[in-house]
Amino acid sequence: MRRVAALSAWACALGCAAGPPPGGPAAPLRPAPALVSTEELAARVREDGLRIIDVRTDPFAYLRGHVPGAVYLNPETLRAADGGTPLQLLPGFWYASLFSRLGVRWDRPVVVYSAGESHNIDATFLVWLLVGYGHPRVYLLDGGYAKWELEQRPVARRYPRVAPAPLPPGKFEPERATLAEVRRALGRRDVVLVDARPPEQYAGEAGAQMRRGHIPGAVNHYWQDDLTREGFGYVWKDPAALRAAYEAQGITPDRDIIAYCNSSTEASHVFFALRYLLGYPRVRIYTGSWTEWAEREDLPVETGAAAGRAARPAQ
Repeated sequence: MRRVAALSAWACALGCAAGPPPGGPAAPLRPAPALVSTEELAARVREDGLRIIDVRTDPFAYLRGHVPGAVYLNPETLRAADGGTPLQLLPGFWYASLFSRLGVRWDRPVVVYSAGESHNIDATFLVWLLVGYGHPRVYLLDGGYAKWELEQRPVARRYPRVAPAPLPPGKFEPERATLAEVRRALGRRDVVLVDARPPEQYAGEAGAQMRRGHIPGAVNHYWQDDLTREGFGYVWKDPAALRAAYEAQGITPDRDIIAYCNSSTEASHVFFALRYLLGYPRVRIYTGSWTEWAEREDLPVETGAAAGRAARPAQ
């Protein structure tokens, strides 16, 4: 039977962390989120101080029913245009104010969930933002609301009464890469660019941007490939299966990993798998992603699926 990342204690602040990699120093140790199963959350759903955030895209789905005590957050409030480029991160103070308004306290655990398989990326994106502010106790509901509902677990329609919380105590420092850093990474064998989009977008056969294709040399690892069907709904694959799939593509823990997609959300799913479930020490998200890259006609683009099989061996 597949083992979900069990929590030895609900108040545990850290997940597993990898040791120093052979390729160089790791990123500074950060709080590591973990998965929480529907069974675990059901046992603690009414625990005092627990903040649950529903980040489904459809607010009316929340109104029809949600996990008891969950406060609603529309994921489209988490990004905006920057310098004209759409779907970019907001300034840190915006997220600080938003987290305060949601009642997120830095001394209390937070559970994030989205719809499930098709929108798991919204939940992992919010987790990434919370950890970017240094929250030490963030959990992701494995299987999302779809699994919760299909298992006929308690559902509420009343809104929780939420008092604003103190602002985050630290700085907003998410693990991200800039356009300039991605450009410098092109052709380097110690860096792997991971494209988390569907294969047809990676190959240049689909996509809404003005140019189609992928960043030269990027490896295509579609984020939904990290999930598997289990009973009611889709859950994360076992860490051993995840590790084997990534390493088969040359995405190994001794290399610098930069994940991207169209708007950071799909990349956040790959980030969660590598950084938190597998303990990779150096993983970042290129937040401009394909939306920024494709519009810049001075930047190179590749098409076709051949390059997506595996990264070149590191030397």
